[in-house]
Amino acid sequence: GNDQVNPVVPPYIATPASDWYIEESRIRGGYNNLTVDFGVKAYLDEEKPLQQNRFNSLIYSGIFNSRTGINNTNQFSVGEDITKSADPANGSIQKLYAEDTNLIIFQEDKVSRALIDKDAIYSAEGNAAITSSPLVIGQIIAYAGEYGISQDPFSFAVYGYRKYFTDRKRNVVLRLSKDGITEISSYGMHDYFRDEFNNINTPGAQGVLKAGWDIHNKQYVLSSQPSIYASSNQYSTLSFDESVNGWTSFFTYKPDQLFSLKNSF
Repeated sequence: GNDQVNPVVPPYIATPASDWYIEESRIRGGYNNLTVDFGVKAYLDEEKPLQQNRFNSLIYSGIFNSRTGINNTNQFSVGEDITKSADPANGSIQKLYAEDTNLIIFQEDKVSRALIDKDAIYSAEGNAAITSSPLVIGQIIAYAGEYGISQDPFSFAVYGYRKYFTDRKRNVVLRLSKDGITEISSYGMHDYFRDEFNNINTPGAQGVLKAGWDIHNKQYVLSSQPSIYASSNQYSTLSFDESVNGWTSFFTYKPDQLFSLKNSF
């Protein structure tokens, strides 16, 4: 036969070596060594897929430790009790905030705290004794008062042990501190917030409440925006000052986000 390459058909031109990945099927390349396989592929086609929206539940993964390089955040062991549910009657969980060894849970209609890495044992007299426990999320204990964060997690701001947030359903602005939940909107502004929060519920406007902590002036700044549209001038931004227990200033800006960095707001 003719061993010459047909000049009309160019020889096969390989792509650059950088585009190729060599995959070895056997460990160390030995002839009878163990082979590597893709394994079982998880695939399920259900005609009627069942899905649960567990809006009141928490689930946690394995640990993450950047110092030792351990990252088990993709592990959800079925051999451990890794879920904890709050009362579904209080609505969906909107916000979580970790403080010391407690996890503060903000639902639409209730604020609670869950013990982290500890458990409480109650005596016959009803006194709680904290015990060490492998339970990651312990008992969920509600704060006194029928308050929640409605559906406005962006109204949350924190400074020290004081947490500020709004409850649009009840037309109040709240502060959670060591002495429990306090209505700070009642400091001379009860009627104002009642009317302001009612305006946010206008159908189709998709209004929002946004807040942040001004670390420079030590104030909680809250912006009520009945409409999310940029062209709308309907907004109200004002600040609460803890030193005078009152609402001290209105501002002429409509914030998209509010936060403090170092000594600047």
